Amino acid sequence: MNGLQRSAKEIKRWRDDPITFVREVFKIEPDAWQKDYLLAYNNQQRVAAKACKGPGKTCVQAWCCWHFLLTRPHPKIAATSISADNLADGLWTEMAKWQIKSPLLLELFEWTKTRIYAKNHPETWWMSARTWSKSANAEQQSDTLAGLHADYILFVIDEAGGVPDAVAVAAEAALSTGIECKLLLTGNPTHLSGPLYRACTKEKSYWTVIEITGDPDDPKRSPRISIDWAKKQIKDWGRENSWVLVNVFGRFPPSSLNGLLGPDDMARAMGKQLPPESYNQMPKILGVDVALQGDDRTIIFPRQGLVAFQPKVLRNPDPFVLASTVAHSWDRWEADACFIDNTGGWGSGVISHLEQWGYSPIGVQFAGKADDAQYKNKRAEMAFEAAKWIKSGAALPDIDELTEEATTITYFHTKDQVQITEKKQIKEDLGRSPDLYDALGLTFAYPVAKRDPYAKYKNKTHENNYDPINHEFENGRDTDRTDYNPIGG
Repeated sequence: MNGLQRSAKEIKRWRDDPITFVREVFKIEPDAWQKDYLLAYNNQQRVAAKACKGPGKTCVQAWCCWHFLLTRPHPKIAATSISADNLADGLWTEMAKWQIKSPLLLELFEWTKTRIYAKNHPETWWMSARTWSKSANAEQQSDTLAGLHADYILFVIDEAGGVPDAVAVAAEAALSTGIECKLLLTGNPTHLSGPLYRACTKEKSYWTVIEITGDPDDPKRSPRISIDWAKKQIKDWGRENSWVLVNVFGRFPPSSLNGLLGPDDMARAMGKQLPPESYNQMPKILGVDVALQGDDRTIIFPRQGLVAFQPKVLRNPDPFVLASTVAHSWDRWEADACFIDNTGGWGSGVISHLEQWGYSPIGVQFAGKADDAQYKNKRAEMAFEAAKWIKSGAALPDIDELTEEATTITYFHTKDQVQITEKKQIKEDLGRSPDLYDALGLTFAYPVAKRDPYAKYKNKTHENNYDPINHEFENGRDTDRTDYNPIGG
């Protein structure tokens, strides 16, 4: 290997000094905590990094992997993460990014989407991407990092805060098999279980634990975390808020901060088709999430039983226009109930217009008291009811944004109640408001009974809005499809 021969002296020096390796190979100065991590990785067998949001943890893992590949003879590295997409978009992309910065690494190694290998020794000198199916059982999960046999082995688990215990089992078992075997765990402390939690708590004596914080008052804080951002989160939510503990301080919350729904939950529901007879005797419900200004959207979401149909999306309509649109949707679909977001009073104008026209909308305060005392507020209750509905076999329209919103929402426990992360925090993570999921959640605000089918002909006060000639009936339409829009475009 020409590059190795030319750099033999440097490689020998770099082997015992990974900080100098980073400086000379990648032309960058590591942060203080990254130096601690590099030294721990090189000198210890087990290293766990418990990190706040965005300090550059995946970056330092990539440095360690390249250092191990270059300075150990015929090494094998197995890397995994919370999901295949996360591994591809995170650590594997970082490996490519830093290789491009080094002519030496470009000369010696070949990068592919699942494997990085030494060009002269592709069978024995490599790093591989390992993933597992979300439906895998514990035995299948443990196989993720199994099967490695070499004198020099490195196991890397990124986003370890949410990785199942079983994934780390094979790696831990293999640590005593070679000349130099190492295990690196790095992630956010989102769960009170799993390999990262064990490494930082009951098994701490076996690990070197690196704590990475964005705390504005900590002199060893990560400089990559904006002090202004960190101060704002603390001011807005308090130092003991679970989201702040995890994302600003890099500390475990009092209870696990968990996702409300996973990508697989949504994938099973997206585009699913159910026969009309499975839901057509159930009440028809409209959920209306109101946004009258800014970048947020107003959503009208129709749901009947286990089927949610295509929603109507509007941008900044005034109350009269929105009320007219809701009324048209209500009549067109012959809905049994309509729940309208009235948080902050934004929906009051819409509700008032509808009531004047003879409708009976129900305003919902997201911050109001939940019917079920286990939930902190109505917003948490509706979010959980929608999540349970989705997991129970529901059918959703195929909307990528809805999946993004549903899988971004997390929950935690405060005292004896369940609470979901504040909407401002979700908007910060998502880059927009979870309007679609909020509108869907509104369809679960209160129980609804199917109304009298002849009630529309009794005391009807909005006769001029009804068009018996152009009215579109459901008969003969493909209404069992989730891409069907019963309330119009």
